[in-house]
Amino acid sequence: MTKKDAVRMSGTRTLLTGRGLVESPRWHGDRLYFSDWSAGEVIAVDLGGHSEVVARVASLPLCTAWSPEGRLLIVSSPDGRLLRLEPDGSPVTHADLGRTGWNDIVVDGRGNAFVNRCGFDPMAGESFKPGYVYQVTPGGAVRQVADDIAFPNGMAVLADNSTLIVADSYRHRLVGFDIAEDGSLSGRRVWAELGEGTPDGICVDEENAVWYADVPNRRCVRVAEGGKALQTVELDRGGFACALGGPDGRTLFVVAAEWQGMTSSDLVVPGSGQVLTVEVEVPGAGWP
Repeated sequence: MTKKDAVRMSGTRTLLTGRGLVESPRWHGDRLYFSDWSAGEVIAVDLGGHSEVVARVASLPLCTAWSPEGRLLIVSSPDGRLLRLEPDGSPVTHADLGRTGWNDIVVDGRGNAFVNRCGFDPMAGESFKPGYVYQVTPGGAVRQVADDIAFPNGMAVLADNSTLIVADSYRHRLVGFDIAEDGSLSGRRVWAELGEGTPDGICVDEENAVWYADVPNRRCVRVAEGGKALQTVELDRGGFACALGGPDGRTLFVVAAEWQGMTSSDLVVPGSGQVLTVEVEVPGAGWP
């Protein structure tokens, strides 16, 4: 590890600015895809900063994942559906999730989609209840595979399809599960204790380390299993999610905005959403 990587990193570059609540960055092909929850848009941007809207879905949250077949899946939380974007750009129902309140999604290399949901609506001021993780099989069947995640946020799958990692924001930890061939989960464990870290969106790299974005602490942190912090990227606003990509997988994309709180009419300061990049040494692996 080089000296610059030992604790903190600088050198972030602004790829795109002027957006709202930006989330769910996913590198695919030669572009980064991300969601602007404020606008209800899924946007693609290339490394030159040229962007286009690829889908409009009236959903908050609005998270996405790519299937192994290269189809974009979109969580439509208010109507409890998992959508699939067709080649002509139209969204169709991929699976009926059966209820509202969904948050993040990741799809493993076998085509299993894992979608999580909170047990309460913090934006409506509801009392706390722990949340869940559900599996959507490649055939569209839906079942619950995990519970008792205090506030489920970002998820990632290691490159060998062996492990699902879930960000539990309220408990300040990453939770790990073993993934069976049929997508069922077992072997629940604390993958990393993060101290004051509050993980939101996450991604993994070739060394099976996890990068997590942190809104209240305005940073992205790379941690090893167990919780040792390896690298930190400081931000001037809340970090909502991160993803590794680029031509060699060594570009860390961070989506960030100025957070105003769950009960604010505008969750973030309008126009404060940005897509940032920073070059790292260990390339991405696994999913997303």
